[in-house]
Amino acid sequence: MQTPMGVILAGGQATRMGGGDKGLLRLGDTTLLSRVVARLSPQVGDMALNANGDPARFSDYGLPVLPDSIDGFPGPLAGVLAGLDWAAEQGAETIVTVAADTPFFPTDLVTHLCKMADGMAHPLVLAATPRGTEKTKSMSRSGLIRHPTFGLWPVALRDDLRAALGDGISKVVIWTEKHGGREAVFPTDAGDPFFNVNTPEDLATAEAMI
Repeated sequence: MQTPMGVILAGGQATRMGGGDKGLLRLGDTTLLSRVVARLSPQVGDMALNANGDPARFSDYGLPVLPDSIDGFPGPLAGVLAGLDWAAEQGAETIVTVAADTPFFPTDLVTHLCKMADGMAHPLVLAATPRGTEKTKSMSRSGLIRHPTFGLWPVALRDDLRAALGDGISKVVIWTEKHGGREAVFPTDAGDPFFNVNTPEDLATAEAMI
């Protein structure tokens, strides 16, 4: 498998932070987004940022800014689709997505996702952690907690995803399970590697973590 492209998902509305761009919040001596860029860049080929609104606010990062192609903020799958369309234009086969508000995700994220995709005709793998981590996002049948904004996605299924979004499907795992998606499990011995900043209290916790 060729090295995936990287897409940072920052298209949410950040309602629990009072709106605005969570990725531009300061964390230590830099921004959340800068920490995510630095963590992802060694793991992927080219990178892009999925965000809506005026792209000029991200000009300092030097990344292509990809707006959702589906109106109404339908969720992270719209950002995945924007990333897949961009990657298709670059001739790429896959993308790996990460969230712009999750600064401590694994440094071996891409390696582990790709390893779990071995043998799949269409590599489709979500990150997961064992049950018991603090923030339950999406529980799988096997009792794992899935982190649906962290995944490996095949460009070959972008039109299928577009059709699914057009039919009103917005929940990530509904679509991934339809295509036999797998889970790559990451350890939580040192804490939840997918801890994300949703509230001012979370930001204070992240400050303590660094």
